[in-house]
Amino acid sequence: MGVDAARGVTGETIWLDGEFVAWDEARVHVLTHSLHYGLGVFEGIRCYRTADDRSAVFRLPEHMRRLYDSAQINLLEVPFKREHLNDVVLECLRRNNLSEGYIRPLVFIGDGAMGLNPGDNAIRVAVIAWEWGKYLGEEGMAQGIRAKVSTFARHHVNAKMTNGKTCGDYVNSILAKREALLDGYDEAIMLDTQGFVSECSGENIFVVRGGKIRTPPLGTILDGITRATVIELARNRGMDVEEATITRDDLYIADEIFLTGTAAEVTPIREIDHRTIGSGKRGPITGELQAAFFDIVEARDKQYADWLTYL
Repeated sequence: MGVDAARGVTGETIWLDGEFVAWDEARVHVLTHSLHYGLGVFEGIRCYRTADDRSAVFRLPEHMRRLYDSAQINLLEVPFKREHLNDVVLECLRRNNLSEGYIRPLVFIGDGAMGLNPGDNAIRVAVIAWEWGKYLGEEGMAQGIRAKVSTFARHHVNAKMTNGKTCGDYVNSILAKREALLDGYDEAIMLDTQGFVSECSGENIFVVRGGKIRTPPLGTILDGITRATVIELARNRGMDVEEATITRDDLYIADEIFLTGTAAEVTPIREIDHRTIGSGKRGPITGELQAAFFDIVEARDKQYADWLTYL
């Protein structure tokens, strides 16, 4: 059970529309509306093995609130209560024998009417859990990754609604990610339609210079839960954190740059567009925040115990 880049995700059981079904039987019709037009919403959530050998989901209520906010933004009425899906997430981990892993709740429009108006097609819900290691690799977490500024712009705030984690929006991310990989990089950094730094294909971005931390303001970026976590951690440590516009050349002259996200956690960048960032390895501020983050999710830092929901 788990995930292999070549073979894909596998597991034991998936929760679909109110019941658990065998992994290979969680199927949908080829005329599923979201498959054709991309209107659906999802979340990415992590469960961690804690220092006391228990298992805890990180910031589950915040993730579920964002899922329902995304549904509200996109006129999708979720046919289950939020509290019920919280319980489903925990049960899905148990039934797949996962002491830690990645959880994907998905709300999508089923088959029936075609065309841009889905009419009264059923709103369907799935929760899937699987093993997933470091999204950008163990070495990337320790040594930093290589990134490039993408030729693809991030969404304009009124072209799509950026507070929603909407399935179809990720075509933009896929194009940028594949371009970066084909050019020999690990990740893409995307600019907004005004030319300012927005976010990466699936992560928020932070820039450190002269001991001060900057991250792009909300607007063209997703309001990341790991992003909010790191901002709070940094400020509680007396670090200067500002949400402000960042230019492309700000990236090149930064002392440190790191990414945040549920999948990526806290990952440093060591090079952008063939320019070495800082010392070319994980910097001290990145290292401190990365360690602080793992102290929280692995339940060593009791100050943030309310961010953990135990199985």
